[in-house]
Amino acid sequence: MDLRLLRYFATVAEAGSATRAAALLHVSQPVLSRQLRQLERQLGLRLFEREGRHLRLSRAAEDFLPEVRALLRQAERLERVAGDLAAGRLEALHIAVPTTTLSDLLAPFLATLGAGDPVPRVRELDPRGAVAAVRAGADLAVVTRPPPPALASRALAVLPVWAYVRADDPWAARAKVAVADLVTRPLVLLTPEFRPRALLDAACDAAGVAYGEVVEVGNAQVAQAVAAAGRGIAVVTDDPRFGLVPLRIDGPEIRLYAAWDPGHHAAATLAALAARLSEFAVERYGAEVRPG
Repeated sequence: MDLRLLRYFATVAEAGSATRAAALLHVSQPVLSRQLRQLERQLGLRLFEREGRHLRLSRAAEDFLPEVRALLRQAERLERVAGDLAAGRLEALHIAVPTTTLSDLLAPFLATLGAGDPVPRVRELDPRGAVAAVRAGADLAVVTRPPPPALASRALAVLPVWAYVRADDPWAARAKVAVADLVTRPLVLLTPEFRPRALLDAACDAAGVAYGEVVEVGNAQVAQAVAAAGRGIAVVTDDPRFGLVPLRIDGPEIRLYAAWDPGHHAAATLAALAARLSEFAVERYGAEVRPG
């Protein structure tokens, strides 16, 4: 079905006459009349009742017109989408991200996006990593391990792992704490599948020390809540809550990377968004988090 002929039909119906429609379409009236007759032959429908020099929609055309308008709107949208794709623009941005990074870094960054930026769609990162997330449809994956060479990537930030203590804790005046000292205290740790826990485990192994009393939880905010209740020192990477005081743990650091498919039609846009996210992390946490 020829969209051009459908546009002619809709224009005549909206203009109320072939003469006005021909002027709007920048064609002669005889050409327009031939095109309308061609459409009627294609459809096998009589679209207009001809009353002298005037055209009136047939009953069939009155039912057909709303469908034509809907199809033309969809065609216009497809043209816009194709133009955006060809220009490397994104209408929607699908991001896969770890939960803690989402709440403390990505969500505040998304609040800075403007009307000209894509609409974000966010989901929790596939536990198998950046490649799995991209294959599952993510435009951009934020991960805590270096992405493989098959993906385009950018280092975003280097974030500390924090030990959170209550304001009345004897360590509250400290700025840092060594792993060997930390394990002498009751700890509230994330379960082993979380990156901060894996980094702390590795730091303990390297220092030749072992945990003492430990409470394990499956959520960073819950870890801080348990610490605020006096059950131990929370070891997490997210921002402080519940009036807790942060102590930087010497050694372990969370490194964040953005990864995307280098063949993505909007690869340049994704690279620019990753650069903006990295700069936002520096603005939020200070120059010390900028990747080396």
